[in-house]
Amino acid sequence: MKRFSRLVACAIILLLPLALPSAAAPEAAALFEAKIVAERDSALATLEAAAPGDPAAAYAAGAGEFFTALEILAGGLHRHGFDSPQSFVLPLMRLPVPDNANPEPMTYEQFRAILVAFRDRLEKSAATLDSVPADADIGMVIDLTRLGIDLNEDGTIAPDESAAAIMASLSRGGGAPDAAGPALIFRFDRADGYWLQGYAEFLMAQADFWLAHDFRDTFDGSFHMLFPRAKLPLQDTLVPPDGGMSGGILSSEWRIADFISLVHLINWQVVEPERRQAARRHLMEMIRLSREDWKAIRAETDNDREWLPGPQQKGASPLTGLEVGEQQIQAWLAALAMAEDLLEGRTLLPHFRIADKGINMKRFFDEPKTFDLVLSITGPAIAPYLERGKILTSEEFNQIQRQFGGAGFLTFALWFN
Repeated sequence: MKRFSRLVACAIILLLPLALPSAAAPEAAALFEAKIVAERDSALATLEAAAPGDPAAAYAAGAGEFFTALEILAGGLHRHGFDSPQSFVLPLMRLPVPDNANPEPMTYEQFRAILVAFRDRLEKSAATLDSVPADADIGMVIDLTRLGIDLNEDGTIAPDESAAAIMASLSRGGGAPDAAGPALIFRFDRADGYWLQGYAEFLMAQADFWLAHDFRDTFDGSFHMLFPRAKLPLQDTLVPPDGGMSGGILSSEWRIADFISLVHLINWQVVEPERRQAARRHLMEMIRLSREDWKAIRAETDNDREWLPGPQQKGASPLTGLEVGEQQIQAWLAALAMAEDLLEGRTLLPHFRIADKGINMKRFFDEPKTFDLVLSITGPAIAPYLERGKILTSEEFNQIQRQFGGAGFLTFALWFN
């Protein structure tokens, strides 16, 4: 498995909760190694009840809430016959959901409800993980071939629904997972809890941004590309008679056409402005948590199956094939400062056709107006957010990129969070 493909698979699926398969915590073992969803849910409820007085239980429960959020999303997509184009780039639309021979019809309101349930479970996960004390002594070992989610809502967690199998599927570019996932065993510690909590905030930012807007026209006019048998308004007119299933966007003329429609139809009116404001807060919290993560990593003195190693923890990661040096950490912290300055409006985002002004991203989120993707690219839609001030330069960003060497900034960014 190529290291970048494996990393992208990991970052997109974001399915790496933490487990404690020890005799001292049978509920955690039942939670993360369960093959029956009802048994898994019972173990999660037991851990949630113990969480207020037990940091290890809170840690495991927060992780369990994270991956059951992914299960809510996957189950909802499967229920309505989701068929992800292999080259589709939206992270939430890359889950390798199995085929559904008898999908249920879906409405715009039902799709929003899936996003709301997914987002709300992530919020619960973040709150539970946040309750774990910073000095808690955590050491939880998990084999990703034994951890999974119920992708098809049949009440069981099969070998081809394991985290390792799902990641292997994504590394191949899509398609249904198989049971022959790679062996990946990690020992998760307190630092990794910040990492997972940060990814929960990142996913909440995405969900809240969608939910802040009315995207019904996009749904009605293009989502049959993703749900070709869910009785969407243009299914009978635009979906091929054979269903046009499988394959990437670029290998399918009808999907190319629908992707163009999707981009054209992203002209979304704001209906819940507080959600767009919340999206920025989630991103700011993600930045804070990443700093806490690296502070905790640098304080570690062991080197035991690290998910995200520090410079003092030598050896290539079995997930990425990379080692982490002080140079990469310093560059990453500089990237976090740059992102924070953009989100706080202290630095302005450049636009290719406007030389003397930049986009105030704080105002973009906090003073929401209609989001038009094409007009944002060409300029008119971002005009209300243009200001004079310090504008981020390409050289500033390139200087950070160079610190990551041949593996590249994106590879480390997906891994580091």
